[in-house]
Amino acid sequence: MTRIALIHALAHSVAPINEALAREWPEALRTNLLDDSLSGDLARGGRGLDEAMHERFQRLAQYAVDCGAQGILFTCSAFGPCIEAVARRHAGMPVLKPNEAMIEEAAAGAGTLGLIASFGPTLESMPSEFPPGVALELALAEGALEALNAGDGERHDALVAAQARALRARGCTRIALAQFSLARARAACEAASGLPVLTTVDSAVRALRRRLETR
Repeated sequence: MTRIALIHALAHSVAPINEALAREWPEALRTNLLDDSLSGDLARGGRGLDEAMHERFQRLAQYAVDCGAQGILFTCSAFGPCIEAVARRHAGMPVLKPNEAMIEEAAAGAGTLGLIASFGPTLESMPSEFPPGVALELALAEGALEALNAGDGERHDALVAAQARALRARGCTRIALAQFSLARARAACEAASGLPVLTTVDSAVRALRRRLETR
């Protein structure tokens, strides 16, 4: 059976991707590795993605490989360069950034894409990963992550949906939710904006399965 390693920097990313895999690829074995200090250290440290942060990602990836993983999916979108370095070291296997597959799908569409995040560093790192020519409007759902941390999922979803509504008013023709933790708000965003909504979760599952089954 295929074993997938899921490496998380936010506890809230665990459930969305496991639910998507259980729904879309139930036969895949899953190994979940969570280091929820990664996102906090990035936000507080002021050093960005320095050598120490890169080394932490390499160690997590090597542990996943040692556990027999045939593919690795990282689920936090603020660590792109660290994940790219892991992919170079383990070039013989699929190593996906959380937003990689969604960006590919979004780039194939037309019109202006509204990108919503609840973690500020994501909006700093992720736009540069889109190909030239993709028109982006960025929105930070302030307070949403804090609401989720406090167990208030309803407020989280409402804050994210409010940004989806605002992005439509700013001329966006489609919405992308930049983090796995935001996937739970997809229906609320669709209802609030009337626009199609991409999630990193669903796109990642499709891409990872395709890559592993066509090797």
